[in-house]
Amino acid sequence: MAAWAATRAVVLLCVLRVLVLPGPDVTTDVSVIYQGWFDVLKSGTFPRADVTWQYPPAAALAILSPALLPFLDYAPAFFTLILLTDAVVLALFLRAGRRPGHRPAGAWVWIAGVALLGPTAYARYDLMVTAVAVAALFAAVRRPRVAGALIAFGALLKVWPALLLTGAAVRGRRARALWWSAGATAAGLTLFFVAAAPGALAFLTFQRERGTEVESLGALVFHFARHFGWPGQVLLNYGSLEFLGPGVALAGTVALTLSLAAAGWLFLWRVRARTPGPTTLCEAAFTATLLFTTTSRVISPQYMLWLVGLAAVCVTVRGCRQTPSAVLVLLATGVTLLEFPVRFADVVASDPKGIALLVVRNGLLVAASLLACRRLWVSLRDGERGDSGPEEEGSGDSVPGEGAGVVGARTPADGTAAAPPLTAAAAAVRRRASGG
Repeated sequence: MAAWAATRAVVLLCVLRVLVLPGPDVTTDVSVIYQGWFDVLKSGTFPRADVTWQYPPAAALAILSPALLPFLDYAPAFFTLILLTDAVVLALFLRAGRRPGHRPAGAWVWIAGVALLGPTAYARYDLMVTAVAVAALFAAVRRPRVAGALIAFGALLKVWPALLLTGAAVRGRRARALWWSAGATAAGLTLFFVAAAPGALAFLTFQRERGTEVESLGALVFHFARHFGWPGQVLLNYGSLEFLGPGVALAGTVALTLSLAAAGWLFLWRVRARTPGPTTLCEAAFTATLLFTTTSRVISPQYMLWLVGLAAVCVTVRGCRQTPSAVLVLLATGVTLLEFPVRFADVVASDPKGIALLVVRNGLLVAASLLACRRLWVSLRDGERGDSGPEEEGSGDSVPGEGAGVVGARTPADGTAAAPPLTAAAAAVRRRASGG
C-alpha cells in the first residue's frame, strides 16, 4: 500500500539518521546495546553480567538475527529485518481483512500506529514480538496448535504475549490443542535455551530490580513532587531512567498492587466468561495487555507497539467492541512520539511541558483501559447468547482468523459449509419417503 510505503520510508530515514528528530538518538539501543549483546551471545553465553539484559532467552534470536544479512553492518541489517517484519504484519492484516466477518480497517490501524510511534518502532525488537502475537491470534481458530506454539514463542521473546491466553477457552478439542501446544513449546524451548548457554534465566533477577521509570503512571507523583522540594533524583538504573529517592519504593508497591488488582479483575471476568464469543480471545488479550502496560512501573515507548498490534486485530474483526479503546491507543501513541524522543529532556527535567505530555499520554492509556474493561465485561451477556450448543463445548475460542465468527462452529475438512440440522417435520417427511 502506498500509505505504508510512504510512512515507512520516513521511519527508515529517521533511523538511518538522514532525518533527525529533536531529542536523544533512539537508535543507540541497536547500534550500542544490541550489538554489544550480539558479540556476547556469539561467544556462547547470555549477557548474564549485564543488568540491562532483562529479556527471556528467545530474545537472543532477535538480537542475533542481523547475522542473516552478513553483507550489512549490524544496525542497518537490524532495521532491514524490522522493515521486512513490518511488511509481513501488514500482509497478515490485509489477508485477514478479506475474510468473511472481517474488515480491512485493522491494516490502517497498523499503518498509522507504527508511523505515529516514529523511529522508536524500528529501533527496538518489539515489532518482531508483536508480529508473533498477531500471527498467533489469526491462527487460533483453524490452527490452534500453531497458535499455541506462537504464543509460547512470543512469551519467551518478551513475556507479554502470554496474556493472549487470557480469553482462551479451557474445554473442547481445539482448546486442549492450543493449551497443550503452548505448554509443550514453552517447556521445550526453555529447556533448550538453558542447556544451550549459561545465563538463560538471569533476566528474572534483573527484571525484579526495576524501579519507577520516569515515563510510568506512578512517576507522575514524583514529577509533581519535584516542584515542591522532593529531594529525589533521576538516574540511569537497570537500563532506564528511573526516580530514586524517598517514596519510590512505595510507588513501586502501589504499581504492583494495581497490577495484581488487574489480574484479579481478569480472573473474575474469566470465571464468568464460560462461553467464549467470536471476539473473546482478541478482546481479552487487548484488555489484559492494556491493563498491565498501564499499571507497570515502566511504560517504555516501544510498549505502544504491543497495544497497536492487538488494537489492529480487534478492529479487523467485525463485532469487536474495542474500537473506541483502539482509537485512544492511537492517540496515546502519537503523544508518545512527542514525549520520546522529541521532548524527552523536558520529561527527565520534570518541566511543565514534559509533565503535560505524560499526563495526556498516561491519561489516554487509563481511559482506554477502563473503557476496554467495561466493554469486555458487557460482552459476557452477548457471549451467552452466542452459545451454539453442546456439540463441542469450549471449542469456540473464536478469535480473528479463518472461520472466526461462529462460536463453536465446525466445518468439514474441505472447507465446505456443514449441512444445517433437519427440523422435526422435515425429518418425518424424509422417513416416510424412504419407507422408514
